[in-house]
Amino acid sequence: MTEITHHEALQIDDANASGRTPVVFVHGLWLLPSSWDRWRTVFEDAGYATLAPGWPDDPETVAEANANPAVFAQKSIKDVADHFDAVIRKLDAKPAIVGHSFGGLMTQILAGRGLSSASVAIDPAPFRGVLPLPISALRSASPVLSNPLNRGRAVPLTYEQFRYAFANAVPEDEAKELYSTFAVPAPGEPLFQAAFANFNPWTEDKVDTKNPERGPLLILDGELDHVVPWAIANASYKQQKRNEGVTEIVKVAGRGHALTIDSGWREVADTALAFVQRFVEPRPAGKPAMSGAGVG
Repeated sequence: MTEITHHEALQIDDANASGRTPVVFVHGLWLLPSSWDRWRTVFEDAGYATLAPGWPDDPETVAEANANPAVFAQKSIKDVADHFDAVIRKLDAKPAIVGHSFGGLMTQILAGRGLSSASVAIDPAPFRGVLPLPISALRSASPVLSNPLNRGRAVPLTYEQFRYAFANAVPEDEAKELYSTFAVPAPGEPLFQAAFANFNPWTEDKVDTKNPERGPLLILDGELDHVVPWAIANASYKQQKRNEGVTEIVKVAGRGHALTIDSGWREVADTALAFVQRFVEPRPAGKPAMSGAGVG
């Protein structure tokens, strides 16, 4: 849909020049790549090269995003997955991938394509075959799904909607700070695709859970998450554990959907890092180049 941006190309070049194993971070709806800035520092201090590509047409800053929300509109699951696919294929070493929410779904899609050496899907959006649909998930998605016209629009969250969906497990002052610091509009189309995935055999919201090249996968889910309650995350795990690779799931006590950006983010980052470190060395021996333009 869009080309790799200059900013993303610089991240690719830096990762390839470093000789380190890359870790690619994938954000979800209503956030930007900058939401991963603190995580990137943690993983870089551990010896990895990090990248946080945007979704197609992502603005650089929250201020720009809120000033021009229309740029987020009409981005499908395939559009986003293919964009990250293109970035990964330009890396000289197969990366680990860490994603949150719809970024957690993208992480599983990319791993299912054989593009990941180890994956961490945090509060991952559901894919076809994941059946539970708790009331809190429906309420969290209702700002988009309540109007069919939102499928082709970019939709912001009000503070009250953000408070319920993302920041229900933090104090009011912190919730307001998170909203002003991180929240941006989001495309409606991926939510409609996820909502109807189990009724559409041709949906883009599907994951190859059986690919033997999927690699190790950890699913993390906040105990108090309204957007992706445990029932959804655990159903995703049950689909994924059929894979011959390592598949694990961890419930993060007392945390909501904002667990990657709130004041307890470091606990979650350290859990994700520890999983990646079990399977992926920061500097691969010999750093063999991947076939073609990156991953074969």
